[in-house]
Amino acid sequence: MSTTWAYPRLIAHRGGGHFAPENTLAAMRCGLNYGFDMVEFDAKLSKDNVLILLHDDDIKRTSNGKGLAAKKTYAELLAFDMGQWHSAFYTGEPIPKLESIIRFTQENNIICNVEIKPCPGREKITGKLVAEAVSSWFKNAEILPLLSSFSAEALEAAYKAAPELPRAYLCEQYDDNAKQILKKLDCVAVNPRESTLTEKIIKTIHKDGYRICAWTVNDYQRAKQLLAWGCDAIFTDELERVPASMA
Repeated sequence: MSTTWAYPRLIAHRGGGHFAPENTLAAMRCGLNYGFDMVEFDAKLSKDNVLILLHDDDIKRTSNGKGLAAKKTYAELLAFDMGQWHSAFYTGEPIPKLESIIRFTQENNIICNVEIKPCPGREKITGKLVAEAVSSWFKNAEILPLLSSFSAEALEAAYKAAPELPRAYLCEQYDDNAKQILKKLDCVAVNPRESTLTEKIIKTIHKDGYRICAWTVNDYQRAKQLLAWGCDAIFTDELERVPASMA
């Protein structure tokens, strides 16, 4: 198992889980207020190659607008409300640049898991630009952000652009395909769906030399079980039910 692992065992999914509009500055504040020392969020590119936070390819689910992010400039994306869909309290929350979120985490000593979430067809450039930007912002950091992606192509581009940044491969389960990608991209961790993990599989992954970050664990007893089995970290949306203090 890899010996270099400085990350907390509980990670706030998309910043504030279910308690704030995902992938916004408000979400990061929420995660911080709930005592989480590490947050996960999704980075992709706007039409004009500005690094932004957004999970879906289309803005419809998490804004008052619609359309593909890849076909809108950052200025156009700023016209949409990214908080109203969650609750009236968050009305007016803008789509953030990756840079502003990183600045907030640095000011508040929060560790980051930056998931590279490329729009279709933009895997290589997204991986490259995310890695280059993150590398430039964390030149003297004690703990580097963890980069992750479901896209092996994006993660490979990130590896080539900034090999010093630790990488994790996101997948449904730890299988032969995942093993090949993990080895090829010199990853430190695998991030599988939590329901696919057993104590035996966790031991196997550790024996193969990788850490494990399981997604997404919203049940307290399951979280307790996974941590007892040796899972290195879990992502959660339920910041009260699965509190940071349980780790």
